[in-house]
Amino acid sequence: MIAILDYDAGNLRSVEKALSFLGEKSAVTRDRREVRRADRLILPGVGSFGMAMEQLRKYEIDKMIAEAVGEGKPLLGICLGLQLLFEESEESPGAEGLCLLKGRIRKIPDAQGLKIPHIGWNSLRLSGDGRLFEGIKGEPYAYFVHSYYLKAEDDAIVRATTEYGVEIHASVESKNVLGCQFHPEKSSEAGLLMLSNFAKLKKGSG
Repeated sequence: MIAILDYDAGNLRSVEKALSFLGEKSAVTRDRREVRRADRLILPGVGSFGMAMEQLRKYEIDKMIAEAVGEGKPLLGICLGLQLLFEESEESPGAEGLCLLKGRIRKIPDAQGLKIPHIGWNSLRLSGDGRLFEGIKGEPYAYFVHSYYLKAEDDAIVRATTEYGVEIHASVESKNVLGCQFHPEKSSEAGLLMLSNFAKLKKGSG
């Protein structure tokens, strides 16, 4: 079972619906017992970095995530969920993230002809060894909605990039912790395949 972590952020039901379409059992939950029973965790979300971290701590979901990751369970952060995996964000100075991975979330710089927030489809440049992208060839398109982007400290964890006025680290993998800035649940057939690939990951994989 996949636990979709509920901290009163948006975009939970669309992930649940996509997993149901794939035939995967999931539950939108913040119940500690249910999270412990889950084989995999997904941290979705839209909204601000600082408020999201407050909510995660309010419900002690940060502790549930740390416990699950420590046990080797696969964790996937989506959109804001990806950003929360890291240390800090320019959106919320002074707010500390989950610190599971090293890196900083930066504001997309203003540039002529580019609208912020970035909303729409962008092609991904894949590194070739991302487990989320198994079976996906070329430069698939993915759907983005964001004003801030990831700059990972270690380029070795980056599995996909895109361009929107600046190079964006669009997907990362480090052992059992994975993340994507885009929305796989809204990214057509390629996105569904990414979710299917995540659902196949085993505890301790990576």
